[in-house]
Formats: sequence, structure tokens, C-alpha cells
Amino acid sequence: MDTEQGVLRISIIVTFALAVIGIVFGLLSGSFAIVFDGVYALTDATMTIVALLVANLIASSTAVGPAKRKLVKHFTMGFWHLEPMVLGLNGIMLSGAAVYALINAIGSIMSGGRELNFDQAIIYAVVTLAVTIGMAIYGHRANRTVQSDFVALDAKAWVMSASLTAALFMAFVFGYLVQGTDLEWTSPYVDPVVLAVVCIIIIPIPLGTIKQALADILLVTPADLKRHVDQVAEETVKRHGFLSYRAYVARVGRGRQIELFFIVPSDWPAKRLQEWDLIRDEVGEALGDEGPDRWLTIAFTTDPEWAD
Repeated sequence: MDTEQGVLRISIIVTFALAVIGIVFGLLSGSFAIVFDGVYALTDATMTIVALLVANLIASSTAVGPAKRKLVKHFTMGFWHLEPMVLGLNGIMLSGAAVYALINAIGSIMSGGRELNFDQAIIYAVVTLAVTIGMAIYGHRANRTVQSDFVALDAKAWVMSASLTAALFMAFVFGYLVQGTDLEWTSPYVDPVVLAVVCIIIIPIPLGTIKQALADILLVTPADLKRHVDQVAEETVKRHGFLSYRAYVARVGRGRQIELFFIVPSDWPAKRLQEWDLIRDEVGEALGDEGPDRWLTIAFTTDPEWAD
């Protein structure tokens, strides 16, 4: 619960177990909704494995030791760019799976529904609901310490799974209760109708993650970070008498990339390199968030063309 990798490993193990149980129970009970639940979990587990691999690469490339030296030799710009790619692909696959299931559910409704064994379906729903709620709580609590986009998306996926299972449980209970009543004719429609409703609800949920991932991939400048960098740069220009500055800012996954160019008067007397380094230290401290995920470049020039 203390590391991103540890939380994701536990999530993968539990997800694979639920996926297998879901597919087996779905086939035995005749419920496509349960089969979809298992396939959805399997898709999420696969993408969580990819996320774990990327998290390990980022951690290794920012750590100290021989592993870092070996990675940096071949990937000098780090692995931050992989994080939004994985997050975006994860969101697209989850939404895509839900769209596919929705199409199948509509087709099933139009063809007269589907008979299923409600006893087995209810047992599956109860067990799965308890596990998914527990994992959602675990993920949210763990991310208070870890502060990871991967863990946040994983916890959101558990909430989605819990919501799906809760809807399935209520539908299966309804189908079980109407057996032998005047409403028994509705029981074949229970499975496809609840699947369609759940899909309509969960399809938009990953869209926020997809949007942010695309923004990171396209290097869209974060407005709040740009304002902070501009404020620090403007104060530095006034304090040291520089002519102006140029700031370039991007967010790439957990990484923050900042490039600052200060335009210095051409008639200034020469300074020692140590003096320029002191100014760099001053700017770096003012920017804050110093750590392995901040890529900061500060340069000084008398020629604005070098900064544009």
C-alpha cells in the first residue's frame, strides 16, 4: 500500500481472479452481462500490467544506481511520455468494450432476450460486489499516499466494476422474484436490458482520462503551471535586471518539463559560471516541486533568437 507498484500488483491479481470467475459463471448461468463483466475485468487487468511496467521503467530511470545508468544510455529523455499513452489506451479500450457490449445488448433485446439461471447469477453478483467495493476503497486510500495517475485510474475502474455488479445484482434479484408471476415474461429481457443501461452509464467515465492523456501526448501547456512559471520568471527578470524571458512548459504524465530562457543585456560585464548557477538555484527553488519528475532547463543568452 506504500508504493505504486505494490498497489497495482495486488489489483492485477484480484482482477484476473474475478475475470476468470466472471467468465465461468457467465457461461454457466447464460448471462452475457456477467461474461462482459469478466471480459471487462480481463481488459482492465491487462492494461494494469502495462501500467505497472511503465511505472517500473519510470521509477528505475529516476532512481540512483546501475539500472538508471543502463536505461539513460538508451533513453536519455526518460519514460514519462509512455504514461499518457498507456492511460489513453486504457481509457479507450474500457470505453470500447462497453460500446461493443451495448451493441450486443441491443441486438439481444431485439431478438427476444435471453434466458438465464438467476440463482447462479445472484451468487456471482454478491461475491463480486463485495470484492470490487473492497478494492475500490483500498485503491482510493492507497492513492492518498502514492499520488499516482495509474492508481487513480485503477481505483476508478474498480468503482465502475462495483457499479456494474450492483446493477447486475439488482436486476438478477428482480428476475428471480418475478418467476411464477404475471411479470415472468420480462425475465428474458433482464440480462440484456441491465447490460445496456450499465454500458450507457460507464462509457463516458474514462473520457476525462482520455482527454488528459491526449493533452499530455500533444504537449498542451497546463495553464496553472504556465502561470506559476511566468510569475517566477517575471520576478527574476526584475530582480536581476534581465531584458525579458521565454518560458516553455509541458506536462507529460507525472513529469513536468520546464525550459526557461532569460535574455541578458549584451553590454553586461562577464560573470563567473558559479554566479549563473546561483541564479539557476534561486529560480529552481522558487519554482518548487523539485524531484525526479521535474525536468528543468534554465539558460541565459544575449540573443533572443536562441530563445525563440
